[in-house]
Amino acid sequence: MATPMRSGPPRQGRNPELLPASAPGASQEEIRRQNLGAVLRYVHVHGPTSRAELTTRLRLNRSTIGALAADLAAAGLVTEEAPTTARRAGRPSLVVSPRSDRVYAHALSIEADRLRAARVGLGGRILDLREADRPSGMAAPDAVAPLADLVRDMERAVPGDALLAGGAVAVVDTTRDADGRIRIGGADETLHAALSAEFAAGPRFVTGDLADIAALAEHVRGVAAGVNDVVYLHGDLGVSAGIISGGRLVLGHRGRSGKVGHMVVNPDGLPCGCGSRGCWETEIGEAALLRHAGREPGDPDAVAEVLRAAAAGEHAAVAAVERVADWLGFGVANLVNVVNPNTVVFGGSLRELYLAGAGTVRRRLDTMVLPPCREIVHLRAAALGRDAALIGAAELAFDTLLADPLHAAAG
Repeated sequence: MATPMRSGPPRQGRNPELLPASAPGASQEEIRRQNLGAVLRYVHVHGPTSRAELTTRLRLNRSTIGALAADLAAAGLVTEEAPTTARRAGRPSLVVSPRSDRVYAHALSIEADRLRAARVGLGGRILDLREADRPSGMAAPDAVAPLADLVRDMERAVPGDALLAGGAVAVVDTTRDADGRIRIGGADETLHAALSAEFAAGPRFVTGDLADIAALAEHVRGVAAGVNDVVYLHGDLGVSAGIISGGRLVLGHRGRSGKVGHMVVNPDGLPCGCGSRGCWETEIGEAALLRHAGREPGDPDAVAEVLRAAAAGEHAAVAAVERVADWLGFGVANLVNVVNPNTVVFGGSLRELYLAGAGTVRRRLDTMVLPPCREIVHLRAAALGRDAALIGAAELAFDTLLADPLHAAAG
């Protein structure tokens, strides 16, 4: 029987604090379980790590680290090997590495125009990746069957002793009703039912908004790694944000926070598909850039062409980039004043726009953001590209394994 799915990502972010032996009410088994999770999570995020470094980083003694690593190795979750080069005299500290070849997750993404499925190994390495077109108008639940075909195709190459830790799907959050009106939502019960039907024999799938999941990926493995207060802005069908505060995703009620593209920034602006007027995404979206540059919509390469023309100094393209970048900075400034992040990351279609107009964006922040917020904020282009949604989905899928490694590995 399929396990019920959650509608949003679990808590992610900072490594869990280790339970001291004297923690009130903590049994020895609870302490051991959390410490096993801490060791596995550390090598999952940071890669091969010596026992000596784990001892330092996790503040546990050498014998405890040795016993935990041995248990994880016996369960087939990590390997322990001597370092290839000894740096000092004496017995070298064994290197603990995640079993990326054996332990994996299914990571899926339902994007504006593509369906993508990946097999991601423990440690965050993409082992296999398949794609298919998403026809215009295809609802998210209808995308599950072709995604399942991609997964089944990938599974043919999986070793017989491999361990599937779980699955997750990132869903672009904006769909349209029959009348063309934008409906905010993405993952819903219909999608969950479709996932349960297609993947009834395997571990449960969790679902989440694509911007939230991409934010998690950049926070764990990308340009915002180690930063606990992040706003990730994603441009796709619209504009949405993944917000990380104190190392945790801010999901809002039923996981529907971050619809920043529908902040009204220009009450006299153009009508938005949501029914309002002058929403932020009407000023910073691809349509706005093409309109200001005098280009016709519909050409998939038109935005890239405008950015190339701007780099070459074409007046209309330069003016279009500056105007849209100014509105981008306007909205970012308001978000920085509200959220006070350490880092703002620009992803999806906003990445290249930010790189082309970074000076204009920064000037807006310099004039609008309160000094205490402005002094600490960093603006960054996303590092993981289109794979961010898949890498973040894998992080969600591994969550149960990392929380209780031996129990999850035993099935």
